[in-house]
Amino acid sequence: MRALNYLELESRLERSGIGTSTRHQRKALAGTSVDVVTSPWRGGTPVHGVASRAVGRGFFADFDIAHCNVIGPGSVAVARHAKRARIPLVLHAHVTSEDFAESFRGSTLAARPLRRYLRWFYSLADVVLCPSQYTKSVLESYPIDTPIRPISNGVDTESLEGFESLREEYRDRYDLDGMVAFTMGNVFERKGLTTFCRLAQATDFDFAWFGPYDTGPQASSTVRKWVENPPENVTFTGWVDDKRGAFAAGDVLCFPAKDENQGIAVLEAMACGKAVVLRDIPVFNEFYTHGEDCLMCETEAEFKRALELLARNPGLREQLGENARKTAAQHSLERLGDRLSETYRELV
Repeated sequence: MRALNYLELESRLERSGIGTSTRHQRKALAGTSVDVVTSPWRGGTPVHGVASRAVGRGFFADFDIAHCNVIGPGSVAVARHAKRARIPLVLHAHVTSEDFAESFRGSTLAARPLRRYLRWFYSLADVVLCPSQYTKSVLESYPIDTPIRPISNGVDTESLEGFESLREEYRDRYDLDGMVAFTMGNVFERKGLTTFCRLAQATDFDFAWFGPYDTGPQASSTVRKWVENPPENVTFTGWVDDKRGAFAAGDVLCFPAKDENQGIAVLEAMACGKAVVLRDIPVFNEFYTHGEDCLMCETEAEFKRALELLARNPGLREQLGENARKTAAQHSLERLGDRLSETYRELV
């Protein structure tokens, strides 16, 4: 079977969760009998596709099933081609209007019209994949009538191997000491930016946010406020070339996100055996258990108490981390590959 696994604007999305999820899919499928192509255009680019069509060879490459990970015009073109050619179409719902809000400047205002577009776009699919039962329930509320199948984004444990060796280097680089509360990913208010910074103001721990941020015109005023004038004990590192350094330098993942479809950074921290403190929201309750493989909090006061407890009790940090490692093992790329190939074969 030849499957298209398409990530529109791939170079721009490399540092995003969507980019990470797509890499996971492709690596997982490499362990199956599915032959993966990553460009829908014959010759690899739209320009080559046009040239190919001009000589009668067709604009689109040959594939038995189309799987798109983004919602832009290139993906719409692939979806329409798939419908015309009767090729099974899988659309991956990494984007909802709920998780689009509180990201960029104006994103909250755009979330409502985005929902109407998503309802139309996702309804083109033969199957919609999404990272969680929570996301499935969100999509069903739009409503989307297409069958929706939750499949974990998975965690690439191989990409994290050897992270421990980078601890001293990354703690020295960012002047981190003691128990470090950290998070990873794009700096957005939706990710709990204000809570993260207020917790730093209320405690004496070092806090580090590993991930890219923007202070230009498209950045929200909240992001600019905290990044340009952070609390003294908060470090915004910007993009780090080796994500293993973040998990080496940090001790407790503090992840007060307001909305997530799954949260790959959480699974990666768990795979590294880190204690994790999460906001008590439905998607995390779906995968994790308070007091067993994480601590869940609703208020800033609860987050503060959880961090102070973990600082006083390194044994608890270790136990939560060991249990978290077992939880992450349930989200292996091998399982992801099996689920994806099974979905493809059912449709073909």
